[in-house]
Amino acid sequence: MRMEGIPTENNHDPARDSTTEFRFSSSPTMEDIRRLQAQFTAERDWNQFHQPRNLLLALVGEVGEVAELFQWKGEVAEGLPGWTPSQREALSHELSDVLIYLLELAEKCHVDLPQAALAKMELNAKKYPAGRVQGSAKKYTEYSTEDGEQGH
Repeated sequence: MRMEGIPTENNHDPARDSTTEFRFSSSPTMEDIRRLQAQFTAERDWNQFHQPRNLLLALVGEVGEVAELFQWKGEVAEGLPGWTPSQREALSHELSDVLIYLLELAEKCHVDLPQAALAKMELNAKKYPAGRVQGSAKKYTEYSTEDGEQGH
């Protein structure tokens, strides 16, 4: 699908095996998607409904729809081997709904999501230093500091 004024790339090949590094396309950007969704919402006079609380509840509902696609499947390997094209398409649609509502919520809350994500990754790197947490799934508060105190 080509959105007007937005160049698109399609790096998604569902036939790729899980050993191939997956990468997102470089276009459209999050800002492009935010802008297109803002235009879509404005053209329909839906801003009256798209306030933070409503967007949050819609986001939670869409995450539930993603979860439903995985329900009863047991552990699912990277690359979703064994999933049919229609199951992959359904997942693509639901994940897109999650992304769209997340971007709208960030917009309404005036959160620069790309910058917030970078800041959070930097914080996580401090909370979870690779040398200390390698191969462990513990929460950062469960790691002991060198002097025996609990992490914070």
